[in-house]
Amino acid sequence: MNDKIRLRFAPSPTGALHIGGVRTALYNYLFTQKMGGTLILRIEDTDQTRYVAGAEDYILESLRWLGIEFDEGPGIGGDFGPYRQSERKALYGKYAQQLVDSGHAYYAFDTEEELTAVRTDFESRKETFRYDGVTRKGLKNSLTLDEAEVRQRLESGASYTIRLKVPRDEDIKINDIVRGEVVFSSNELDDKVMLKGDGMPTYHLANIVDDHLMEISHVVRGEEWLPSTAHHVLLYRFFGWEDSMPQFAHLPLILRPDGKGKLSKRDGDKLGIPVFPISWEAEKAEDSFKGFREFGFMPQAVLNFLAFLGWNPGTEQEIFSLEELSAAFTLDRIGKAGARFDYDKANWFNQQYLIQSDNDHLGQLLKPMANLAGYTATDAYLTAVAGLMKERVNTLPEILETGYYFFEPIREYEEKMIRKKWKPERTEQLLLLNEELEKSDTYTTETLEATTKAFLESNGLGFGDVFPFYRIALSGTTKGPGLFEMMEVIGKEEVKKRLTVAFPY
Repeated sequence: MNDKIRLRFAPSPTGALHIGGVRTALYNYLFTQKMGGTLILRIEDTDQTRYVAGAEDYILESLRWLGIEFDEGPGIGGDFGPYRQSERKALYGKYAQQLVDSGHAYYAFDTEEELTAVRTDFESRKETFRYDGVTRKGLKNSLTLDEAEVRQRLESGASYTIRLKVPRDEDIKINDIVRGEVVFSSNELDDKVMLKGDGMPTYHLANIVDDHLMEISHVVRGEEWLPSTAHHVLLYRFFGWEDSMPQFAHLPLILRPDGKGKLSKRDGDKLGIPVFPISWEAEKAEDSFKGFREFGFMPQAVLNFLAFLGWNPGTEQEIFSLEELSAAFTLDRIGKAGARFDYDKANWFNQQYLIQSDNDHLGQLLKPMANLAGYTATDAYLTAVAGLMKERVNTLPEILETGYYFFEPIREYEEKMIRKKWKPERTEQLLLLNEELEKSDTYTTETLEATTKAFLESNGLGFGDVFPFYRIALSGTTKGPGLFEMMEVIGKEEVKKRLTVAFPY
């Protein structure tokens, strides 16, 4: 392995970036920050049949929103580009040919129809077909055809793929940073395609060639890639690159909230929770998904939440800035077991970040949401509302949803409490109190509180005689921000208007 710390995040532009992919990007980022290394963004777009227009832009926007920055990549530059595999196509053919020439790969001339017929035959015998060291002997490839026929097929331009020649009866060992030693039997591996009929490499060849040429020191990726690593180790050996092979760390799965099975994009739709960083708009409505950003999450909270899905710092601390996460992060504290996607915990993290956030900043974040809801409000007003509501909500939209009364008339009053405690004489007392409050030159929290206390004392009243009904008149409920703070924000004229509407009962 080389001495330099170089990691890469290599998404495929086949659709929206799942939250599991975001966690992979985050762990790569944290490790390179901790080690003073280099982080590369590489777009793995060799599978053109699965390419989705707009997916690369979506990935880049998601990472920007989260604040995960790269040192090399598309639009960034670097000495190891290009950083899109589709722009590196000319590189891969010679490496595939090198494998053939060294006897570690072969030409396969089987058509898709012929392979389908073989699979069907296996299925009829309740067996699963695998193109491997056993079945290759009965198929059309350069290992079974004589040399003259192989040459004739190649010269005539016949379609072919190049397959890896996996050896038989061999244990392939991987020393994984997260999982320790993992052993694969080569007899369980298929002869994977390295170069497709259209001349494009498969993921496996392009991945290894690029990791080698880009001098990648550590490969940190999801558990689903662990079975492929056996083929990758073989490729490093066959190319003679074993001394520079990166260290592997395979991350645990992110599980559904109930802990049963891997979290999927459909789970988000079914459970009404975000499983993507930002919204993804597709042609079909059922393929469109709302993201953490649109649910009203702060990017810092999402990163903090994701960091704990599979890793822990070994301390009681839970709230970490990105810089603190980078300082605390180590690969050896990543667990092997799947991590449950606890959405309640995600909400808790977001609430903590809302509470810590500057009110002006929150006000600016609320602005487009307020406009969309049809609310007309100044920046100062939104800032004030954010300050009053941020400790009482989990997400940004909830400020407008639960605090709607700051922007529109009361929709309904808490009738049950009114019927239980209301006395007819309360109307006159409340209106007299409001007359006293209106006399104040400064309609501020402090003066409103002082005037109210003086009124209650002079009239022999307690807070419980007035406060609940005042609150209901102004907000429809006894819950919410402090009464005097709320009155100051709503303003003298609006308070008077709401009391007039609310009383008498």
